[in-house]
Amino acid sequence: METDSILTDTNIIIEVLKNNKEIIAKIKAIGIEKIAVSCITVMELYYGALNKIELKKIKEYVEAFEIIYVNREISQGAIALIEKYAKSHNLNLPDAFIAATSIERNLKLLTLNRKDFRYIDGLKLWI
Repeated sequence: METDSILTDTNIIIEVLKNNKEIIAKIKAIGIEKIAVSCITVMELYYGALNKIELKKIKEYVEAFEIIYVNREISQGAIALIEKYAKSHNLNLPDAFIAATSIERNLKLLTLNRKDFRYIDGLKLWI
């Protein structure tokens, strides 16, 4: 993965799949080859598919990106984030794993829900 790659939050991919022109333009400007997604995002997308046809469309689209899988370091990071932020900021499990992936891999996070992540120490958000 290139050093200027970015990690995209699930909501970004959802907007692309909804054909949001603004988000699609942003992804194209960054460069699709520089986009990575967490396996947690892939699971969220698959889980949210309305039917098998939509699932197939999502699977085909996600194949264009590097998928970063959870390893020991990401898991430990997510645990630490849950410990630090679950009660104070209502950090949920998927967001903890996505944030930990971003921090562990030193990738900026592109999200539409900046409020869900902006308080996390060490996390860099894509502007």
